[in-house]
Amino acid sequence: MEVIYRTTTQMVVLLVLLLSSAIPSSLAYRPGDIVPMSRMGQYHATRTVWHDMIGRHCPIFAVNREALIPIPKPTGYTGADPYKISFQVGREKFYVPWLFVINRKSSEVPMIEMNLRYSGADLLGVTAKVVDMPNSYVELHPDIRNQFWDQQQWPKHILVRYTWEEQSEIDVASGFYVLFGSGLMLSFVLAIYVLQSSQDKLTRFVKETVAETNMPAGGVAKVE
Repeated sequence: MEVIYRTTTQMVVLLVLLLSSAIPSSLAYRPGDIVPMSRMGQYHATRTVWHDMIGRHCPIFAVNREALIPIPKPTGYTGADPYKISFQVGREKFYVPWLFVINRKSSEVPMIEMNLRYSGADLLGVTAKVVDMPNSYVELHPDIRNQFWDQQQWPKHILVRYTWEEQSEIDVASGFYVLFGSGLMLSFVLAIYVLQSSQDKLTRFVKETVAETNMPAGGVAKVE
């Protein structure tokens, strides 16, 4: 019986370890946390390295907000080619593809709309696009439009609007594997238990049979 208990305990420990390893580690955020972000620029086939952005320019977890991001003057800038920018967002480093922000064939001041999806304390993904800055905002801040079109004034400032969208993420594949692994482990534990129990019963049956066979006439055999 002690062997059965020890074996069952070991199997339960293995099951707990299996379930723990099946649950992915989470890069958790709390509402109000700064979500780190870095940017890269490209002009005339020349790219910058990734630059970490300071906190006041970054998204704030689960908080809708706007921020003005400075764009430094590209090396060798002449105004002939478009200037585009890319981002990496979060500790997960979600990649935002190239966005045209200067010389994008539009007479309006550009603005970046960035949508961030999250569930609980996890950042799930990021998308972004360039749109025209609303006239209402331009009227309130005419200096942004003036300095944006002034070829001699740098850095330029791009307004980024961060919008958060809460989602419920259900990972069907991972859930299936966890349930399958749990069921398989429980079946294995049960099989070990049944095998040990059957073996003990078989051993006792053999001993009793041998004892009855060797029992002397009128005597009592001792079963050990």
